[in-house]
Amino acid sequence: MASNVTSYKNLTPANQLDKKVLNQMAWRSLFLQGSFNYQRMQAAGWLYSIIPGLKKIHTDKDDLATSMGHNLEFFNTHPFLVTFVMGIVLSLEQEKADIPMIRAVRVAAMGPLGGIGDAIFWFTLVPISAGISANLALNGSILGPFVFLAMFNVVHFGVRYWLMHWSYKMGTNAIEALTRNAKEFTRAASILGVLVVGALTSLYGGTSTVLEIPNGDSPIILQEVLDGIMPKLIPLGLTLLLYWLIKNKNWSAVKCIGLVLVLGLLGALVGFF
Repeated sequence: MASNVTSYKNLTPANQLDKKVLNQMAWRSLFLQGSFNYQRMQAAGWLYSIIPGLKKIHTDKDDLATSMGHNLEFFNTHPFLVTFVMGIVLSLEQEKADIPMIRAVRVAAMGPLGGIGDAIFWFTLVPISAGISANLALNGSILGPFVFLAMFNVVHFGVRYWLMHWSYKMGTNAIEALTRNAKEFTRAASILGVLVVGALTSLYGGTSTVLEIPNGDSPIILQEVLDGIMPKLIPLGLTLLLYWLIKNKNWSAVKCIGLVLVLGLLGALVGFF
């Protein structure tokens, strides 16, 4: 239950948090969803992440309890960008801002990060790193999975730690700096991700048909006809079908994988693939 307290007892601004504490909280943010639930979502993981900073800021036990109480309220944001919110909230806690203001800023900061995080990581970084590492794996190199993990985590951890320090230094100004061009940035990242997926479909889409239409001594090879219309037409059709199912029918990735498996087995069984 939310507390009715609107301000802390000790209103003297606290000392700046040092880099060691900021890095410690950035590391603890990896456990943001360790106690995920449908009542308060990531709230427990959020408090676990920032509590080293709160202990440094609030030397009064009552103030610390009050801060922990309102930081256990509903919280949900992109897990890779959570340090952006952490830095802002901690800067307000350090200045001993009014608690309703801290609550409002926390909600305002966590909101837009979902779309931005998805555009950066799932629509751009994952397709690029997976495409490079998959090519290595297809060529028989054992480096494939290691390259993927290295590329993804270098960017992931770099963003996580950088946002922690930058947003703490900027305070509430970080929200304006992020949201000013958030729409354009998200759109640009999404377009880049779509281009990457399209390129991967063209390069690695290997689905083809072995079907031949009898025509005397020169049977018509259906795959050659399709290639004459558009190379990689079957992989493109499958990709567009899966996109349509996900977007319009709310299919999950697991359902899509199952569909592709069934189509592959049936197609091989009847002699189409």
